[in-house]
Amino acid sequence: MQVDNIKALVADDMNAVDDVIQARLSSDVVLVNQLSHYIVNSGGKRLRPVLSLMASRAYGYEGIQHHNLAAIIEFIHTATLLHDDVVDESELRRGQETANALFGNAASVLVGDFLYSRAFEMMVDVNDMKVMKILAETTNVIAEGEVMQLMNCHDADTTEQRYLDVIHAKTAKLFEAATRLGAVLCGRPEAEEKAMASYGMHLGTAFQLIDDVLDYSSSREEMGKNVGDDLAEGKPTLPLIFAMRNGTKEQSEVVRKAIEDGGLDYLEPVMQAIKETGAIEYTETTAKNEAGLAIKQLEHLPESDYKQALHDLARYSVDRSF
Repeated sequence: MQVDNIKALVADDMNAVDDVIQARLSSDVVLVNQLSHYIVNSGGKRLRPVLSLMASRAYGYEGIQHHNLAAIIEFIHTATLLHDDVVDESELRRGQETANALFGNAASVLVGDFLYSRAFEMMVDVNDMKVMKILAETTNVIAEGEVMQLMNCHDADTTEQRYLDVIHAKTAKLFEAATRLGAVLCGRPEAEEKAMASYGMHLGTAFQLIDDVLDYSSSREEMGKNVGDDLAEGKPTLPLIFAMRNGTKEQSEVVRKAIEDGGLDYLEPVMQAIKETGAIEYTETTAKNEAGLAIKQLEHLPESDYKQALHDLARYSVDRSF
C-alpha cells in the first residue's frame, strides 16, 4: 500500500481535521493568524494526525472526537517545529523558508506558545481527564527532549543510548500519544492501550532514525532542508556516533572535531568516514528493527484496511527517501 493510498483511507477524516485546524487557528492578532497559517499550511506529511485517526478507526470508532484529537496533535507538533527552528537557527524546512527566517525569532517563539495554549484549550473541550493527562505529560516530555538535545549538541561523547533517549522524548513521544489516544478514545483495555502506545513509540523512533540517515544521504530537494544541517549544528546523531566508534583513529578524530566545532568545514571527510564504516547501514538496520517491533504491537487488532495501513506506515517509515 503506497503512502497516498494509506492517507486516502482517512481522507474524509483529514478534511474534517483541516476544518478544525483552520477554525481554531483564528485569532484577533493579525501576526498570529499570518504566521500560524504559514507554518500549518506549508506542507508536511501530517503523519501524526493521520496516525491518530488510523488508530481510532482500527478499533471501529464512529464518532467525531478523533478529529479534535488529531488537530491537537498537529498543533503540538507545529509548536515544536516553530521552537525547534529558532533553537537550531534553521532557514529551510520542507523546501521553504522557516517561519523564523520570514517573521523573526520572537514572533516564532510567541506563536509557538499560542499554538501550545490553543491545544490545551481544545483538550479541555474534549472533557476527558485521561486524554488531558496523556497530552500534558507528552508535551512535558517533548520539552525535556528538546533540552536533552541541546545538552548533547557539540558533545562528541554522547552515547548511542543518550541519543536514543533524545529521540524517544523529542520525536517518538508524540507518535506514542497519537496512537495511544486512538485506543483511549475507544475505551480499549489497558493492554491494548499500551500496545498502541508502544507501536507509536517504535514507529516514531524508526522515523527519526531514517531522518538522521537522510541528513547524510539525501539531496536538499528531496529532504526540503540543507544536507548536513545536523552536522552544522553539532548534533551527534547515530551515523556520527557509529562512525566515531568504529572508524580509524583519524576518522574518529575528524568526526569528533566536526561535532565539537559545528559548521561544515569537515563535511567531506565526515561523509567519507560514515560511508567507510557502514554507519548508514547500521542506522538503517536499527530503524528497521524498530519498525518490526512496531508491527508486532498490532497483532491484537482485528483485520481491517486500517490495521494494514498502520502496518504499511511502519514499513514506509524506513523505506522513504524524504
